Amino acid sequence: MATHKKSILTKFYIVAGFITLILFAVIFRVVNIQYFQGEKYRKLSTDLTVKEFTISANKGNVYAADGNLLATSMSKYTIRMDVVAVDGTVFEKNIAGLSKELSKMLGYSANHYQTKLRDAKKRKNRYLLIARNVGYNDYVKMKSFPIFNLGVYQGGFIAEHKTVREHPIGKIAERTIGYADFRGEAGIEGAFADFMEGENGLRWKQKIAKNQWKPISDVNEKEPIDGHDVITTIDVNIQDITHHALLRQLEYFEADHGCAVVMETATGEIKAISNLGRTSKGKYFEKRNYAVWESHEPGSTFKLASLMAVLDDKYIDTSTVVDTEKGRIYVNNRKVEDSKHGGYGEISAARVFEVSSNVGIVKLIKKHYDKQPEKFIEKLEKYGFTKPIGFQIKGEGKPYIPKPSDKAWSKISLEWMAWGYGISVTPMQTLMFYNAVANNGIMVKPRFVKELRREDKAEKVFETEIVNPRIASQETINKVRKVMENVVIKGTADNIYSPNFSMAGKTGTAKKYIPRVKNKNGEWEGGYYSTQRYVASFAGFFPAENPKYSCIVLVHDPDKKKGYYGASVAAPIFKEIAQKIYTTTPIDNQTVNQKVEYAALDTQYNAYDKIAYKTYKEVPNVEGMDGMDAVSMLENIGMKVQFSGVGKVETQSIKKGEKLIKGTTIILKLS
Repeated sequence: MATHKKSILTKFYIVAGFITLILFAVIFRVVNIQYFQGEKYRKLSTDLTVKEFTISANKGNVYAADGNLLATSMSKYTIRMDVVAVDGTVFEKNIAGLSKELSKMLGYSANHYQTKLRDAKKRKNRYLLIARNVGYNDYVKMKSFPIFNLGVYQGGFIAEHKTVREHPIGKIAERTIGYADFRGEAGIEGAFADFMEGENGLRWKQKIAKNQWKPISDVNEKEPIDGHDVITTIDVNIQDITHHALLRQLEYFEADHGCAVVMETATGEIKAISNLGRTSKGKYFEKRNYAVWESHEPGSTFKLASLMAVLDDKYIDTSTVVDTEKGRIYVNNRKVEDSKHGGYGEISAARVFEVSSNVGIVKLIKKHYDKQPEKFIEKLEKYGFTKPIGFQIKGEGKPYIPKPSDKAWSKISLEWMAWGYGISVTPMQTLMFYNAVANNGIMVKPRFVKELRREDKAEKVFETEIVNPRIASQETINKVRKVMENVVIKGTADNIYSPNFSMAGKTGTAKKYIPRVKNKNGEWEGGYYSTQRYVASFAGFFPAENPKYSCIVLVHDPDKKKGYYGASVAAPIFKEIAQKIYTTTPIDNQTVNQKVEYAALDTQYNAYDKIAYKTYKEVPNVEGMDGMDAVSMLENIGMKVQFSGVGKVETQSIKKGEKLIKGTTIILKLS
């Protein structure tokens, strides 16, 4: 009995000792956590219940010069549904109503959505995709749909938010407006990305029930600073005119790509820039910024630089006679030929330019610079052709002007340069040069941005930058401007002449060089100028007497069967742009000396103005109107226009007096 009691007592002491040991361990652990590791666990607790949230700054907008929005950030939502979260009775009672509302908004039938939702319910889908890229207004509307109006936990409504950049005017000028995202940095948005991003703010929030967070205080630790808005030089009206004029001609000639740029003469502000490339399906979009990026052989538009150089050095006058012979000469066994069979014979230097005689311009440059080519190159440097312009936007092409010291210089380099071959320049360089002629010899740098603004306050203003205050004497400038005007009146571009408004410029038709490369079989091919592929161009300014705008147009690889000369392919685009700007955009001082033809223009403009601003319920009579005026007016009242020919409207497919239905296509025949 004593032994048994002793055994029980022993077990009791063992258990008591064990309990005491556990008690001491617990006490030690509590003391350790409280006094030695307390800070660590208090921080961990805080981290789980209090968190720093980033307050995103609003990215700046891009605006046109007239205040139209070109690029902005917009909220987009992906809508999903947790079908499992919806009570079965609620689901059956409201599925028809939800399906009907989804059908109205998204386009598929109500049965389509009923089937989709029921199938998701059977499969217990907790993340069913309903729609992507839903705008804010539609998102708010969807929240009120049957079932969805019960919220996240009872209605299964899941909305995932993201911010995307949108171009309110669509794809027009898309490459110049640009972007700064996963694709890289391009155009204006890319150039000013740092200014537009802004600075994010910070705010502390505390975790509450149902995984929700609320601000700890009423004040942010750091307020977000919105990004700068960029105010561009683009004029939306001129941009629209330029885009559609280029697009229409590219489509007709089935060209590979093209560009058109309008620049304000005095300031260098780019008022419009359109760059369109062709897809495999024959559609056109802003593929690349060809005007800035593409360095190419300019062809005959470069003859202006050649003529101006030899005039400014006083080697010739515009009346100097040049023997173009029978339209064909050989320079070191290489043929130079005029487009006119049999040539022009003996003509003045002015006429050489007006009819774009290759033989004539080559003979002039060869005679006066063959022994001193460096002097001619110095002129081209003065004209801005030997180095990039230096835009803020990325991707500017590099020009190439050979020098006598180069290994590639040959016995024909100078002569080929005279008519725009063996060199490479960008459309923007050519435009800058032509604009300087229009601007009385003052060369200004083309620019796309007027200012950076934050909260309606201009923080940085970009002024007109003068590249060269005098590229040639005023006497020379006056002479070349006159011959450029004659190109339109009685030269290669007489097809675009109008007695109602004046234009000046130069046509260009350049054969495309096919580089020498190895084909798939390892054989060399190419290394020649194609007789099937051309670049048609026109560069100039308007009005001729007191230029307000300069403009360049290029069309690459037009269908040769339909036409390939600068006069027939590119010049009509220039005319359409100029004429529509005349009739829709005020141009200061466009009349000079009160000539009769300008009085006629005023009469025509006033008549057009009265017609254009009427409120139409019936199709108007446009027969007898100038074609471009008719197109502009009909488009302004909501009709789509197709036309053929040039000149005045001869017939219209929808007769006057018929009920006006916006969006209807009307076909005009011009004569």
